Amino acid sequence: MSFNTILVDTDGSIGTITLNRPEQFNTFSSEMALELNEALTTLDAQEAVRVVVVKGAGKVFSTGIDITEFPEKSPSEYHEWISQMEKMHMTIAGMQKPVVAMVHRFAVANGAGLLFAADFAVVSEETQIGTTAINVGLLCTGPIIPIADGLGKKKTMEMLLCGDMIDASDALSLGLVNRVVPTDKLEEETMALAKKLASKSPTAVRMGKAFYYKMLEMPFSRRFTYNAELFARLCTTEDASEGVAAFIEKRKPVWKGK
Repeated sequence: MSFNTILVDTDGSIGTITLNRPEQFNTFSSEMALELNEALTTLDAQEAVRVVVVKGAGKVFSTGIDITEFPEKSPSEYHEWISQMEKMHMTIAGMQKPVVAMVHRFAVANGAGLLFAADFAVVSEETQIGTTAINVGLLCTGPIIPIADGLGKKKTMEMLLCGDMIDASDALSLGLVNRVVPTDKLEEETMALAKKLASKSPTAVRMGKAFYYKMLEMPFSRRFTYNAELFARLCTTEDASEGVAAFIEKRKPVWKGK
């Protein structure tokens, strides 16, 4: 795959997407937004890839949307523009494979949105995260959506309307990231998590991720009905039979993804 604003690489079962506008601090241009979604979809379709890692080239992960694209659009053009910037949320939620964000230094506005959109996030200990659009008279409404339910009203409103940065330790305590690690261990720890995920049954991972996102849209009682339906289907898969047999026989399972 050849792109202008991102790099894509595969190493065994891990696919890696690198935001590659380092001189612009990996801000989202319209082109990068399009290419990111294309790369995510393409890696999701590759059978050998089990986990996708997203990271940023250069000094930072991403500092948001390229503000040079902002001026002089009609309402319909603004609608199309921001919809393209936020499309990654639905792309990642609809993927069969887990997406892990590997974040360093700054994840701001749409960069924070990408961190929040990812299924998992590992961040370096010096990382600062901010939904800061309010500071220029705009709003980080898109980035807030995937985290609002978990944060609750008070913290969500603070992040949306105050525009302050939070540090990595605060992000961990709020449940916004999975790991906070020393900067020199960021890639090592991210890949360790990615490899752990890749070592699990591809069938169970695929069904588990789909369950999570679909469950969010359901009333509480319906979630348990859906759980029973999904678990029953999972029990009939080859991977489930192999996993149980391997446990009984005290050996490592050999997953087929079926």
